[in-house]
Amino acid sequence: MENLLEIKDLYVNYETDESVVHALNGFTLNVKKGETLGLVGETGAGKTTMCLSVLRLLPEGVSKVEGGSIQYDGKDVLSMNKSELRQMRGAQISMIFQDPMTSLNPVMRVGDQIKEVLSLHNPELSDKQKDERVDDILKLVGISPDRKDQFPHQFSGGMKQRVVIAMALVAEPQLLLADEPTTALDVTIQAQILALMKQLKEKFDSSMILITHDLGIVAEFCDSVAIVYAGEVIETGSIEQVFERTKNHPYTEGLFNCIPDLTSHAARLTPIPGYMADPTNLPTGCKFADRCGRCIDKCRQAAPEMVEVDPGHFVKCNQMEKGGSGL
Repeated sequence: MENLLEIKDLYVNYETDESVVHALNGFTLNVKKGETLGLVGETGAGKTTMCLSVLRLLPEGVSKVEGGSIQYDGKDVLSMNKSELRQMRGAQISMIFQDPMTSLNPVMRVGDQIKEVLSLHNPELSDKQKDERVDDILKLVGISPDRKDQFPHQFSGGMKQRVVIAMALVAEPQLLLADEPTTALDVTIQAQILALMKQLKEKFDSSMILITHDLGIVAEFCDSVAIVYAGEVIETGSIEQVFERTKNHPYTEGLFNCIPDLTSHAARLTPIPGYMADPTNLPTGCKFADRCGRCIDKCRQAAPEMVEVDPGHFVKCNQMEKGGSGL
């Protein structure tokens, strides 16, 4: 299947007067057309920075792309001018941000905010046609069109997230970046929002990157998964390959071990020891070495390479062997 998005060896730093934060460190990821990919990792691993890099929305004056490439549908994103970026955002790639409260303009009616997307990307439509499209997308996300003249503060958290999804999908983009879209919602509304996103993705035949901390959500809604640690992808494969739990990166094993097991009688969960590597002072070798129970001298000296342990299943670990676990 053809790749829609290709990120290769991407390096992004945040520079301040005190230090340089190495947010992405050789980040490599491919997303196929029509695929839903789950992106999993700790807070601070670089997941949101990756999304902002794809849309070229990194904060100016602080962030810097030090190397690598981003190809979207064969086009070089990093070389696009402002006009090309404006046409790409919303129409070809859309993002659902983590907090709907800060994603919506509090002094604009929600219908006008959705209509603004159409005014930018579909100027050929008449006002009547735009209003009809707004009504249609609101119905699709489960909101009565009668509420389009209301303001964001008149909606609950779950309804605000539905409005944000409507804004992201109204121009029918090919790629949807969903940055923890259900974090602030209770589990019942969370399930509704995820089911809605899956339904709309299939309706518009789009691809999706779903950022989440919840491996259960990944197993339920995604086709493939990428595990991120300290600014790089350390494991990627299909849901079946990664969740089979036979050839995982030690960090991925640690994530699975953190999940409560209802069949056991353990008094406590099994957390991953230590803390994530300091992004201002990254180690020379494997960035997970200090937390890994299988660490050897080589791990502290040499950065690991990505190894294909099975067809389409890649793990970045010095102890992995091609076609076998090596652990």
